[in-house]
Order: sequence, then structure tokens, then C-alpha cells
Amino acid sequence: MESVRSSLRYLFADIIGDADGEPPFLPAGLPDAAAAAVSDGIHLLMDYQGARYAQLYVDRLQRFVRRSNVDAAALCRIAQLLAARMAYEDPIRIAQLRLAELEAGRAIRGRDGDDLRRFRLDELIGVLPQALADSLLTGFEKIGWLGRRRLKVRFSTRSRLAVRRLRMMAGLRRWRLQSVRYAEERVWAERWLHMIARALDKQPAAASAVIETATMIQGQGDGYRQGLADWHAIIDGLVKPTFDGVLPISDLAAAIAEARAAAMPDPRQAALKRAIAQIRVQALSVEANSHAAE
Repeated sequence: MESVRSSLRYLFADIIGDADGEPPFLPAGLPDAAAAAVSDGIHLLMDYQGARYAQLYVDRLQRFVRRSNVDAAALCRIAQLLAARMAYEDPIRIAQLRLAELEAGRAIRGRDGDDLRRFRLDELIGVLPQALADSLLTGFEKIGWLGRRRLKVRFSTRSRLAVRRLRMMAGLRRWRLQSVRYAEERVWAERWLHMIARALDKQPAAASAVIETATMIQGQGDGYRQGLADWHAIIDGLVKPTFDGVLPISDLAAAIAEARAAAMPDPRQAALKRAIAQIRVQALSVEANSHAAE
């Protein structure tokens, strides 16, 4: 009976992607100078989600290895930022880190050991499997709570009960790859990598600026959502149109920097949208004047 239980347990772990396994190999052809950064990313994601997730990280990086216009420094930066975004800070991750502190003897006891975080309601629901989350999101949206409700969550190590709650939250790790939030993060990561590849093909001088746009998206709560919205505004308003050939921006790196400087903690994105519009008008005006001169 125990052997049957063990087999079922390993089968279930394999289905949900929770089996740890062995770390994947470094990408073939990776420069020695980038090996440490990629190795760090692999071990971070092994801890975050497991071997299959770390393998996905390696597969995503592989597309940039051996490209003639991607040096070791650029690979290191892509590897660092990709690992950071793939290890996004959801409630599950915060619970994981608090438990790691406890196991390492670094957790602070007493009231000072509390870590109080503020989340949007959709963020908390987003850690659940899609099938369950969809009905909750629909219900809360109908009563008007989804975009406005903010909840405080205490990640505490003050008592056995508090630690038990952390373990329950961290246990949701096994369903993370079926969650609403993961689906959103997967789409974002693939789009970011696609834009880097297009920059390398269309405007190599702007590749570094496109890579660094990943730093716009961090943390959780309203700050995370604001950064994500600002990122999409810059990509949709400046970067993609330039690569598509419909917006003649000759120095895309400078345009990205100008737009990022205008981004403010404003849900309406007034200053950012104004800056993007001005950059677009200026680029189109320069092109029109150039054609007139001909």
C-alpha cells in the first residue's frame, strides 16, 4: 500500500510540475563570462518552482546564445532580469522566503518579525488555479471590488500557527504554473524577449534600452500594476511601431529613456502618454521634413 501511495505521490508531483529533479545544464555555447549569472538564475528558479521551470529559463536564454551581436555582458543582463521576472514576487514567494529565513535562523521573533504586505484583491485571487480563480474574479468584478479592493496580508513567524499559515501559502507553489498570475507573467516574458530579439535585428543600438525595460516591473500591489501598464504603453506606443516600420524613430534608446523619465505613479498615465505622443509627433515631423527637402 505504501508503494502505491508513493507512486501516486510522484505521479501527482510530475503532473503539477513540483518534482525538484536535477538542475538543467547551462545553455550550449554560453560564454564563460556569462556562466555565473545563468547559474545563479537556474538555482534561483530551482528554489522558486523546480527543475522544469529552471529548464524553461535555459530554453528562453538559448535563443540569444551564439548571436553575433549579443556579447557576454548583454547575455548576463538578460539572464539576471529574466530570472528576476520569472521569480516574480507573489504571496507564495513571500511565504517561501519567510520560511527560508526561519529555517536559516534569520527570522526575527516577536512583533518585529511580522511582514505586513498590501495586495490588490485580484493579486491574491491570481495565485489560485485558473479554473477556480475565474469564477471568483467574475463574482468580485460584478460587485465592483476587483479594481478597488486592497487587503493586508501578514507574513509572520511569531507563532506555530503563523508558521503553519506560511507553509500553507508556500504549498500553493505546486499549482503556481496553473495560476492566473503565471499565465500573465508568461505572456509578458515572451513579449519582452521577442522585443529584445527584434531590437537586435532592427536597431541593435537600442537593444540594451529594451532589455532594461524589465526593471520597470517590480514588487506587488499597485506599484506592480503601474509598472506593467507603463511598460506596455512604451512598447505599444514607441518600440513596436518602430520595429514595424510605421514610426521613424532613429534613436529608439533615447526615446525609451525620455518616455521612462516621464512615467509617474499615476494610474491615468497622463505625463507618460503626453511624452509618448510628443516623441511620435517629433519623429513623424522629422520624416515629413526630410521628404519635403527631397
